[in-house]
Amino acid sequence: MMNKYSSRRKALILLEDGTIFYGKSVGIEGDAFGEVCFNTGMTGYQEIFTDPSYFGQLMITTNAHIGNYGVHENDSESKSIQISGLICKNFNKGFSRVASDKSLLDFFNNHNLVAISDVDTRALVSYIRENGAMNGVISSSVDEIERLKKELHKIPSMQGLELASRVSTKKPYFFGNSDSKIKIAAIDLGIKKNILKNLSFRGAYIKVFPMHSTFDEIIKWKPDGYFLSNGPGDPEPLKDIIKITSAIIDKSYPLFGICLGHQIIALSQGVSTYKMLNGHRGINHPVLNLETSKGEITSQNHGFAINLEETKKNENILITHVHLNDDTVAGIKIKGKPCFSVQYHPEASPGPHDSSYLFDQFINLINQNKNKLHE
Repeated sequence: MMNKYSSRRKALILLEDGTIFYGKSVGIEGDAFGEVCFNTGMTGYQEIFTDPSYFGQLMITTNAHIGNYGVHENDSESKSIQISGLICKNFNKGFSRVASDKSLLDFFNNHNLVAISDVDTRALVSYIRENGAMNGVISSSVDEIERLKKELHKIPSMQGLELASRVSTKKPYFFGNSDSKIKIAAIDLGIKKNILKNLSFRGAYIKVFPMHSTFDEIIKWKPDGYFLSNGPGDPEPLKDIIKITSAIIDKSYPLFGICLGHQIIALSQGVSTYKMLNGHRGINHPVLNLETSKGEITSQNHGFAINLEETKKNENILITHVHLNDDTVAGIKIKGKPCFSVQYHPEASPGPHDSSYLFDQFINLINQNKNKLHE
């Protein structure tokens, strides 16, 4: 393990518009490419780094200290680190939490993740806020800027980029108690482990299907409800999933979508999506439930959103939640159908439990429709 007096190589962040920020290399040296975005959460860095929705992104953490409580195996949202690289101010190589399995540095080294610290993250985040999330590269090759520019130019924009297939399971698998009375088919677009835990905790047995599964393959299992997961990338290219979603809704099967799943449901009803300037990434985003008039403090992680005006005009859709910072759509229901979705992550519970009712709502919806589902 490196100590705090170890010499570290100079490193940089090169943005696609040519702007450069400097720092120091942490652990593995090399190049890492991706969309540069930021997360404002004060805690939960392990959950962020292992969330499949962050696949292909260089993550700036606005919290000044990262790594101070190490990592624990049970805190990961997937089997590996999903971000392309980390950009932070202060990187702690030790940790103070007794329950931790290892340091964050060891975790990064085990997964060959490139990271850079000692960056003026306030200035960098301010720049991204003003100019928008954009592609970039972090590298310890500070004297090879022209090479890095050429390679960076080859990296595709997140707009139109299909990434869900990169993180979706290759084979179906089960989660929960097989004796459970409720069966839920989850379509994996980058599903987080904690979502499965929340469904299982409420008495569901889940079969997780790869995103390339057909509608016939999914309904053959005779699930009582269907779930569309979170995931990375642009939802627009996911044509097959959009068609499956439309079929589920047409047959009035209970359906719940989170994040990318929420966007897919909107697309299935003719509402378009768009790439946001910065997106929403943090654990303190305020949302208003329009049905209860209650506020929720939510965890969010998305760079795309559904079109507000198109949603308002759509006769099939009812807006149920709005983001209080910018009035973007945070939740919808399909009128006359057992289908609803939210743009945020109720399983993350930063409120701490402001949004957990949504899982109860889904289970209740399944129970209400269970008798007529298989008629």
